[in-house]
Formats: sequence, structure tokens, C-alpha cells
Amino acid sequence: MIKYFNVNNNKIACWVNPADFGAHAQSFVFIHGSGGTSDAWSLQYSKLHTDFNILAVNLPGHGGSEGTGEQYVEGYVSHLKEILDTVGLKRPILVGHSLGAAIALSFALRHRHEPGSVVAVGGGLTMPVNPDILSGFQSNPEMVMDMMCKFSLAKENRAKLYDAARARLAEANPRVVHANMLACSRFDITAEADNISVPVLAICGREDKMTPPAASEAIASAVEGARFVVVEGAGHMVMMERPDAFNAALIDFAATLSAMPPQ
Repeated sequence: MIKYFNVNNNKIACWVNPADFGAHAQSFVFIHGSGGTSDAWSLQYSKLHTDFNILAVNLPGHGGSEGTGEQYVEGYVSHLKEILDTVGLKRPILVGHSLGAAIALSFALRHRHEPGSVVAVGGGLTMPVNPDILSGFQSNPEMVMDMMCKFSLAKENRAKLYDAARARLAEANPRVVHANMLACSRFDITAEADNISVPVLAICGREDKMTPPAASEAIASAVEGARFVVVEGAGHMVMMERPDAFNAALIDFAATLSAMPPQ
């Protein structure tokens, strides 16, 4: 269910467990990508909410959340800190997709002892954006968003998922999406990724054209002890394209964390 939290004088909309939020031993905090909403994780929270606390965030300026988009990842890190402080979840597993992955990894660097772990979905140590995409938002944002949806999905999944993905992106403010893409283009933790001290899972689709598997593999190589999982038959929207395989990877990662001694 969607619940609204008053965060720094803005109403922030988050999907939370319908009945037992806070009752479980482990928590997932889901962070969507550029122009996304908490709906991006519907195939996760609909399955996982019986065993985990779920907080699927709508970042400021997205979905039903008040506020505006940010042009730097650090701005969203600050918002996420405020949201988690307001909600009161302790040491959650941060699961971020694309821009959300950049936010989750940066959060682990800036607030080293607060997340329990990070799952970077379709992310990278850098997330360069084609300059034509950035400039296209000024001249023809609809065409750019058409292209984003097309290349976010593996070819075999486009017929099934494209229309829904495009309709969801159509609800976003193009200026906010542009700001998100700028934030991605400016993101670079190459020099400091080895300072991340929490467990990390880097997961991506084999057919990801937006942030290819090599980008996720670079995360796993840079962070000591990090795990790397590639999901076959999926592109950038791996959690929607192959939800069963994706959810199994999340559950397995959470199980390894629960078996670790307390830090």
C-alpha cells in the first residue's frame, strides 16, 4: 500500500507492507531509476512483503512525492537519508536500479554504518549518458523517452513490456527525467568504491544496453567481497523482465546476510 511520510516539509509517497511493516527481521528499501516510481518494483514487493519489511520509495518529484528532481546524485542521497530517518528502518538492504544504484552506492559511502548492504541493479561506478540523449530532452523529449524505453528492454521482451514501460514514463515530468539523466552523467565513484564497507550485490541483465554487464562487473571488482549476478534473457529492466530470477537472487543475498555475524 502507498503511505505518505512528511519528510522535510514534503509529502513523500512510499509503498510499504499492507499489514506488518516493521515486523520482519530484514528490510528492503527499493530505489527506482530515472523518471521511475515505486511501481518499478511491483513484481518484487508483491512477492516479498510477507517475509521482509518493504519500503519502495518515490523520490522527490516522482510518482506521488512532492519536491523536485535533483541534478546530482548527492542530492538524492540526502533525501534518502531524511526518508530513512523519518521511517526509522535500521540497516536496510538498499536495492537501487540505475540512478537508484548510484544513490545506494553513494549512500553506502557517505553513511557507512547505516545500510546493512547494497544491491546495485543495472548500475556502474560511472554511468555515462549519450550527449544526444541529454540534448534531446531540450528539443524532442518524447522521442528520447521512446528510445529510453526501447533500449531498456531486451529485444525478446519489448513486445510484452514496452507499452506499459512507455506509459509509466509518460507520467514523469520531462524536466525531472532530464535532471535524473544529468545526475547519472555526473556520477563517478571509481576512486572511492573500495571504501564501501557493506556487502554488495551487483546484478544486471545479460542484454542490458543502457549499463552493460561490464559496468556491474566493475562494481563487484572494486568492492571487496562483492557478488556479481547476470540474469539471462533480460535487459536494463531486469527486475520486470525476469522477476522470478531477480527475486531469487535477492532472497539468496538476504539469506547470506542473515547468516553473517552482527557487525
